[in-house]
Amino acid sequence: MGYNHPTMNRQEFKQRLEQGPVLMDGAFGTVLHGRGVPIDQSFDAVNLTNPALVAEIHRGYIDAGSDLIETNTFGANRYKLAEHGLQNQVSEINQAAVAIARRVIAGSFRDVLLAGSIGPLGVRLAPLGRVPVHEAEDAFREQIEALVAGPAGVDLVIIETMSDVKEIEAVVNAARAVAPDLPVIAQMTFTRDDKTLLGYPPEALATHLARLDVDAVGINCSGGPAQVLRLISVVRQLAPDVPVSAAPNAGWPEQMAGGRVMYPATPDYFADYTRAFVEAGVNLIGGCCGTTAAHVRAMRRALDTPGHSTHSMPEVRVVSRAERRVAAGGEPTRLAQHLAAQQLILTVEMDPPKGVAAERLLAGARMLREAGANFLNIADSPLARMRMSAWAAAYLVQKDVGLEAVLHFPTRGRNLLRIQGDLLAAHAMGIRNLFVAMGDPTRIGDYPEAMDSYDIVPTGLIELIKKQFNQGLDKAGLSIDQPTSFVVGCALSLTPKDIDAELRLLRKKVEHGADFALTQPVFDPEAALAFLEAYGRAYGEPPPPILAGIKPLYNSRNAEFLHHEVPGITIPEALRERMRLAEKPQVEGVQIAREIAATLRPHVRGFYFMPAFGRYDLVADVLDMFQES
Repeated sequence: MGYNHPTMNRQEFKQRLEQGPVLMDGAFGTVLHGRGVPIDQSFDAVNLTNPALVAEIHRGYIDAGSDLIETNTFGANRYKLAEHGLQNQVSEINQAAVAIARRVIAGSFRDVLLAGSIGPLGVRLAPLGRVPVHEAEDAFREQIEALVAGPAGVDLVIIETMSDVKEIEAVVNAARAVAPDLPVIAQMTFTRDDKTLLGYPPEALATHLARLDVDAVGINCSGGPAQVLRLISVVRQLAPDVPVSAAPNAGWPEQMAGGRVMYPATPDYFADYTRAFVEAGVNLIGGCCGTTAAHVRAMRRALDTPGHSTHSMPEVRVVSRAERRVAAGGEPTRLAQHLAAQQLILTVEMDPPKGVAAERLLAGARMLREAGANFLNIADSPLARMRMSAWAAAYLVQKDVGLEAVLHFPTRGRNLLRIQGDLLAAHAMGIRNLFVAMGDPTRIGDYPEAMDSYDIVPTGLIELIKKQFNQGLDKAGLSIDQPTSFVVGCALSLTPKDIDAELRLLRKKVEHGADFALTQPVFDPEAALAFLEAYGRAYGEPPPPILAGIKPLYNSRNAEFLHHEVPGITIPEALRERMRLAEKPQVEGVQIAREIAATLRPHVRGFYFMPAFGRYDLVADVLDMFQES
């Protein structure tokens, strides 16, 4: 595979934009689907199976007046192609796409630019996902090398429909490694709340993306012309000198009878907004999902005919997404059902966001769900650091991700009024699984001067919940209209310094109504099993369902810190030595966690995973063992 120089360099691309707006093409995937390609097949593979159809779509856009067309390669990377068993045909599919487009351009006798379309990998990058950044760059480099191969490769590349700035950075790094003088356009897509799926606002285009080594930034897909124009105006205000592209969808899709998806924005509507984009200083204008050659033809007329936009908006029916329902009051939670059926419970601790945007939390939660977690623990102000309310974060996880949350409910810093009010609020929001603990002292956190008193200890709160709230009564014995249905967990150390004291405390929590116990991280499984046996001998019955704490060690320093500075955690010297000698400490930490879990699995009801430094991908690597067995 050879590559010399792009047919257009970055300086020439800049000069072309200075001549006036460039009209791009419209959608490709939705047009292919409309021509009969099933939605569950690879649109990129059509370059091989039906090149005539691909050429026909390109020709339609050029005939409609496009100055720039994109290759049919939006999903032609190894990850997306692997969904169809085509991961070994990345080069073949991308080169075929370029060859088809080049033949059509040559036959048009017009000066049309060819852009290589690069979409998301379809997987999350670490730490929110499980793909290391260097592997993502390798995948993008593989695709870009194919797009620019030979003397007639693409003129530029367009990064499309991205929601993660880090993924865009990976593409840009790959592009610059392959072809330093290749023009690059970086585009993001936004949801109805004017943020990307990972919570980036439009300001990210004008700040973060504009500082990358790219030649233009822009917005594609998203809602429709009105939203994209609104977001572009933000970019224009913050970065007036940065070239900008706009390629909106033809409005929000509507699900019609028979399952057909329709896009409501008409060609005339797009023509009107084309003038609005020009007036806003947009340099490249096109369309995304739902747009066709008819839209491009109308946009061409708008560019070639003097006039101003009226910004008129036709009546558009927007189909709203139904919110997922959480468990109804009185019905057993899924956690309660798992406990009753003695099913394996795999739950992961997650920290609420530090601000109001929860998209990254939700992305991590989705990845953990796919890795095999069946519940998620939501911490409340861990280490006494200020974060979003835990019960708000738990509500969002349940609503948007579909996994039940276990809400951490500390007694510290709450008086009885607030405790009871928060319990009612959590229950009303569908949060019925609680982990009752003392909580971290405020002196170690962001606000050491904050109030640190409490009216009730964890055992008392467990009793209040199980024996009063769940019976329809508050602390004063007054009715709360209807009983709550909380499932309550307590804290436990399986390797305490004072075994007898910990046994007595666990027994007290069980007597007060604890349904299960979450333990501190276990690093000595033999000592943990000895503790469980001691409970049976002391009280003549097995302990409550145990979810053993598993914390993958991050590196040697992390292991030494936990051993020497965190109360209640003891890491045997043999494990710390393994971490000191490990060439790949994260891999070794995952392996140690797997070994501990394998030893404990026959003796506990499940596991409670605690990631180090928010590395949910390492927890997912441990969770894989339960999929393999």
